[in-house]
Amino acid sequence: MSLFRQLETLTQVSWVIWSALFAAALVLGSGLVVRARLAAAGGGVIPDAGFSFRNILEVLVEMLAGLARENMGPDWRRYFPLVGTFFFFILISNWAGLVPGVDGATSSANTTWAWALISFAVHQYVGIRAHGFRYIHHFLGPVLFDAKFLGRTIHVRPLAPIYFIIEAISHLSRVFTLAVRLLANMFADHQVVAVWLLLLPAVVPAVFMGLGVLVAFLQAYVFALLSMIYIGLALEEAH
Repeated sequence: MSLFRQLETLTQVSWVIWSALFAAALVLGSGLVVRARLAAAGGGVIPDAGFSFRNILEVLVEMLAGLARENMGPDWRRYFPLVGTFFFFILISNWAGLVPGVDGATSSANTTWAWALISFAVHQYVGIRAHGFRYIHHFLGPVLFDAKFLGRTIHVRPLAPIYFIIEAISHLSRVFTLAVRLLANMFADHQVVAVWLLLLPAVVPAVFMGLGVLVAFLQAYVFALLSMIYIGLALEEAH
């Protein structure tokens, strides 16, 4: 039985919550460590020598910042902390699932659906905040022609009813793609590692665990990237 399932037995609190708290604590602890290092003399100016935890985090943050600038435009700094939280929480949860005796929160549908719904709510909020009522135009399709009415120019979208249904389904499907992709990939990856650990406790499982580290990173990367793309689309003006 894994550590978090033992805690569930002892406390009657779901192992998913324990695993999520563990991942959140690691994310918060990492942030506090980096903040303390930056507050020290020369912090943030002189990089650490050689291979260090701070250097690894800086590389990851720079990579995410580059993606954010590219996909979310000039306002990327406003939404970057949230997307960064997506990435690091999912990454740590994914890697935790590879450790024998430790369950990763992303192996549970509760976690993947929760993050997918948060991502969906955020990019819808961003669109409404940026455009107000005009955000509805994202669901009404292209303007085919303009018409004059009472001295005002009206953008006519005759295909709006059809486009609204299509766009509504498309937007809702984002929740499914984010949640199901993450859950399916991580559940399958963790199960493969667990099976090989039972069959051959040495050598072979290490190969799959190495691949699992890469898969875990890619799934966190894809989730964060898609969230950035959706936010960027919400920020764009509808045509």
